[in-house]
Amino acid sequence: MATSATPVAIIMGSRSDWPTMKLAADRLDQLGVAWQAKVVSAHRTPQRLVQFATGARAAGYKVIIAGAGGAAHLPGMAASMTELPVLGVPVQSKALKGMDSLLSIVQMPAGVPVATLAIGEAGAANAGILAAQILALSDDGLARRLADFRAAQTESVAETVED
Repeated sequence: MATSATPVAIIMGSRSDWPTMKLAADRLDQLGVAWQAKVVSAHRTPQRLVQFATGARAAGYKVIIAGAGGAAHLPGMAASMTELPVLGVPVQSKALKGMDSLLSIVQMPAGVPVATLAIGEAGAANAGILAAQILALSDDGLARRLADFRAAQTESVAETVED
């Protein structure tokens, strides 16, 4: 079970989503934010989803990162059962290259928001950063680490083009 020291839950529809969702965990690790990952399938483990989403706040989570592919109902269903912010990551699918995942996550009805990121690895990495930015609103130390992260990122981009 999460504690207040574990503010971010990373949930995914299948264990096969982990190679993508691990990038969210990597960014959170880089920024010093605790997380816990779980497989919670909207279709194959619906009771697990209900238990997780309805108990997420009480478990100490503050942000949920939810990744899913294909029909990708996990982020929206989680958002429908919690008042916590849900960041949706469309996992790239084989059949439609993640467009199915993206459209399933982004097209939420008014009143049940899911902040939807890019398809695949970039979306997962950005979800980790965005979760940290949300938490940094009430954590000055994390805000400083984010500023340092951004400064290092800027410094790593060369201004000149050389072979």
